[in-house]
Formats: sequence, structure tokens, C-alpha cells
Amino acid sequence: MIPGISITEILTLTSILFFIGIYGFITRTNLISMLISVEIILNSTVINFVIINKYLYPELLQGVVYGIFIIAVAAAETALAVAIIINLYKQISSVEVKETETLKY
Repeated sequence: MIPGISITEILTLTSILFFIGIYGFITRTNLISMLISVEIILNSTVINFVIINKYLYPELLQGVVYGIFIIAVAAAETALAVAIIINLYKQISSVEVKETETLKY
């Protein structure tokens, strides 16, 4: 266990981070900002996996393994999303969501 910090404090912090990410994803119009919001959401879930595993089953590493898997998937997702955003920027010279409506296939 972590001395001086309860699980409710950590889960409250990660819940706040999760909802900040949701709010950022819904309200932003820039594709890069939306990508950052998704990363905040994924990072809060990783912290939840690790902390719940640490407090409930301190001898097992399953939460850490899931956390590493989520981080690897998030890295691949970020690389793919950045490649798509760069491709869109080359075509329409903007990274705003509204500008993608004018994109011709």
C-alpha cells in the first residue's frame, strides 16, 4: 500500500482525469487536442488498473501487465492518428474538425 494515500483519493483523482479527457474530447475542434484528450482518458484507466491491483492483490502483477498493454496500444494508436492528421493537413492545410467536411475522397 502507499503510505498516507488512500485508494479513494487516487480513484477520485483518476476519475477527475477521466472526465477532463471526456470534456476535452467533446469540446475541442482541433484534431491534435482531441488526440491529447484520448491519451488522458487512457492514462487514467492505466492508473486505475495499477492502483486497484496494488491495493487488492499486491502480490500479483496482472494490473501492471494490463497497464503496459494499454500503454502499447495507446502508443500505436497515437502513431496512427498522427499519421492520419499529417495526411489530412497535407490535403486541406488544417487540423480543424470542421475543415474535414470539405475533404473530397
